[in-house]
Amino acid sequence: MRKDLLQVLNPATEEVVATVPAATPADVDAAVTRATAAQRSWAAAAPAERARILRRFASVVDSHVEELALLEVREAGHTLGNARWEAGNVRDLLDYAAGGVERLNGRQIPVPGGLDVTILEPLGVVGVIAPWNFPMPIAAWATAPALAAGNAVILKPAETTPLTALRLAELALEAGVPEGLFQVLPGEGPVAGNALVEHPGVAKIVFTGSTRVGKSIMASCADRVKRLTLELGGKSPNIVFADADLEAAAAATPMSFLDNSGQDCCARTRILVQRSAYDRFLELLTPAIEEIVVGDPLDERTQMGPLISRAQLDRVRGHVEGAGAAEAIRGKAPEGPGFWFPPTVLTGLPEDAPCAVEEVFGPVAVVLPFEDEADAIRLANATEYGLSGSIWTRDVGRALRASRAVRAGNLSVNSHSSVRYWTPFGGFRQSGLGRELGPDALTAFTETKNVFISTEGPAL
Repeated sequence: MRKDLLQVLNPATEEVVATVPAATPADVDAAVTRATAAQRSWAAAAPAERARILRRFASVVDSHVEELALLEVREAGHTLGNARWEAGNVRDLLDYAAGGVERLNGRQIPVPGGLDVTILEPLGVVGVIAPWNFPMPIAAWATAPALAAGNAVILKPAETTPLTALRLAELALEAGVPEGLFQVLPGEGPVAGNALVEHPGVAKIVFTGSTRVGKSIMASCADRVKRLTLELGGKSPNIVFADADLEAAAAATPMSFLDNSGQDCCARTRILVQRSAYDRFLELLTPAIEEIVVGDPLDERTQMGPLISRAQLDRVRGHVEGAGAAEAIRGKAPEGPGFWFPPTVLTGLPEDAPCAVEEVFGPVAVVLPFEDEADAIRLANATEYGLSGSIWTRDVGRALRASRAVRAGNLSVNSHSSVRYWTPFGGFRQSGLGRELGPDALTAFTETKNVFISTEGPAL
């Protein structure tokens, strides 16, 4: 395979879907030049005009949801239902961001001797480095608010999943987004991604991916005092208290870590169950895991598809094999071509076992017992991450206490929901830095300028 081309494989068949050019540092430099020129005009446009263009972009995406979904199935192996949701989420994010353009307000601050106001101004050119696990929505998490706030965006999709991003760039032009304002540069992380991070013309980097790479990007941005948002790894707890509705908790647990084949930073891969309910919970969980339908992503009945690549499959296998003689609940997966791994729940492991504290990023979860509320909180916080989690209980007071005590940025009670475009999303500790989505998303792509106007007249 030529170094200047990226090969895109269908994870369900291992067939080559497409080859696309890989961007070079020179390509990044040229893109920044185009983006800088386009951003000046975009920022000067009336807010209502920017909002209209973004709404048109949303409308064009809406008319291509099925096309985008099928493209996502081919390059990422997502189930068709998930892929349709992802394409629709891009539409919704653009609509939501468009509504904020004309509400990006500063403040008037009371001061003696005059009037003081703050103005929120765009940063300039924003570099977005998107992951392969949710290529469309996570790219849009940053792209939509950044454009709405008056910035230009250069998006570098993951090497394995560039196709939907390239198509979105075409749809943006069709919708009237000015040329150069939203560009997509597929390429390798150490080449195109690094050039984007280090370019002096890029004002901010938004990165979603591994904690290891995030730390490296953070160091590069620090050297340049460049703004940064990071959404990194996770090892999220699913805490089930004995007083919970165990039937509901067990029924909801499989897809809390099997959605997108477990390739989700928010996956509830640490299932913590109060000891008095432990055996009953496993009795309920076992058939729920065994009944998960794993197979052809285009089949409407499929609940879980393949992993993204051979490398990821080997990584997941290595974690499970490294767990040794752990007991396991296993589902079924296809044999033959494709990067398939069955739904797997491990029990009987020490609480500090690698599978219990490290991010596997596959359809694998660990069940650990706890004694009481304090023990549950101790276990929930016993990792370096803090992205998401769930708490199952009928006791409202306990739900509130546990929600305050668990060190994570996004928690759900009697639910596994983590991401809504109306609410802020981000992690504690090594799960990341900054917040995305929600009502303040646009302000993360602005600078605050303070202006004082004296009202004191000349002395008589």
